[in-house]
Amino acid sequence: MDFDDTPDEAAFRARVRKTLEERADELLHVGAGEEAVDARTSEAELRRTQRVLAEAGLVGIPWPREYGGQGGTLVQQAIVQQELARARVPALINHIGLGMCGPTVIAHGSDDQRSRYLARLLRADDVWCQLFSEPASGSDLAALRTTAVRDGDDWVVNGQKVWTTLAHVADHGILLTRTDPEKPKHAGLTMFVVDLHAPGVTVRPLRQMVGSAGFNEVFFDDVRISDSERLGEPGEGWRVALTTLMNERVAIGGAGSDLGVPVETLVAHARQRLPQLDPERQVLARQAVGRAVVASLATRYTGYRRFTVLSQGGLPGPEASAGKLAGTAAAKLVADAGVRLLGDDAVYAATADGDDTWQRTQGYLPGLAIAGGTDQVLRNILGERVLGLPPEPRSDKTAPFAGGRR
Repeated sequence: MDFDDTPDEAAFRARVRKTLEERADELLHVGAGEEAVDARTSEAELRRTQRVLAEAGLVGIPWPREYGGQGGTLVQQAIVQQELARARVPALINHIGLGMCGPTVIAHGSDDQRSRYLARLLRADDVWCQLFSEPASGSDLAALRTTAVRDGDDWVVNGQKVWTTLAHVADHGILLTRTDPEKPKHAGLTMFVVDLHAPGVTVRPLRQMVGSAGFNEVFFDDVRISDSERLGEPGEGWRVALTTLMNERVAIGGAGSDLGVPVETLVAHARQRLPQLDPERQVLARQAVGRAVVASLATRYTGYRRFTVLSQGGLPGPEASAGKLAGTAAAKLVADAGVRLLGDDAVYAATADGDDTWQRTQGYLPGLAIAGGTDQVLRNILGERVLGLPPEPRSDKTAPFAGGRR
C-alpha cells in the first residue's frame, strides 16, 4: 500500500487545508488532548464548529449523497481528520452520531427515519449518543435488562444505562432494549431511536479522573417510544447492534491508530526533558518513548490495512477488534512513556507553567482498553471468529433469558 497521497488526494488535502485556514475564525481551536466532551469547551461552540464544517462539505465525507453526505472515500475522510487535528480543531461533538448512530440508521432505519434524522445529525442540530451498556451488562451486552413492552402503537421503556458518552448534551440516542425475555438473550432484543428530552428520561453526568464529565448514567421510567422509532424488526436488535459495535471498534481503533497528537506531545516533552535526566533514567525514558512511537506507527499501518478493506467496499468485521486491541496497547505505551519521562509532573494537575495537556492526555489513554469492548473480550472475539478456536461452553446462549436471570 502506498502511504503517500495520490495527485487527487493531494489536491483534496490542499482544498481541505485552505478551507480550514479561510474559516479559522469560525472554528473552535483547542490544545492537544482536549476533546469534544472536555468541560472547558462549550456545547454551543462545538455545535457551531461542526455546523461550519458541514456547510464547508467536511462532515459525513463517506456518507451517501442521498443522506446528506459527500459521497466521498474513506481516504478522504482520513485526510479531513488529519487536517482537523493539524489545525487543532477538536473532535466533532457529534462524532458518535457520525461514526456509529448514523451508519446504523442508514443500514437499518426507515426512509422516514433517514429523512428526519440524518441531515440534522450532520449539522449537529441534533447530537446523538449510544445507549448500550448497563450496570449489570457491560462486556456481556446481550445480558441487558432495560425492557420495552408493547402498548398499542408505542413501547414503554424502563431501565438504566451507564457510561453513555455525550448523553448530557444529546438530543437523540439509539437504545438497545429487551422486548422478549422468554427467548435466549441475543434473540429477545430490539433497537429504537429515543428522544433524550422525552418525559421519564433522566441523565446524570459522571465525573472522570481527568476532570471532565463526558460519561453519563441514563434512567428510563415509563418512557413511551413510538413503534415508528424502531430500528429493524422486533427481536433483531442484536443484529442491528452489531452494525453499531463494529463501527464503534473501527472508530476507537482509528483513534488508537492515530495517536499523532499525543505522540507529538510526548516527543516534544522528550526533546526538552531527556537532557535533564540522570543517565540511567534517561536510557529508560528514551527506550519507553521509542517503544511508544514505534507501536503508534505500527498500529497506524495496521489501521491502514483495515482501511483498505473498507475502502474496497468491505464491511467492518472482527478484524476491527484487532485494530482496536492494537491501538489501545499503543495508547498504554504512550501513557507509560509520559510517566517515565515527566516523573511527578505526569500526575500533577498542571506543570509549573500551568500546562495540564499531558496530564489529561495520559489520564484518558489507558481507558481506551475498556471503551468499546475490553481487551479480554476482543481477544475472545479474535480467537473464535478469526483463528477459529472453539468458544467456551455457554448454556445462556440457548436458554430463555428470563429463566437464567439472576
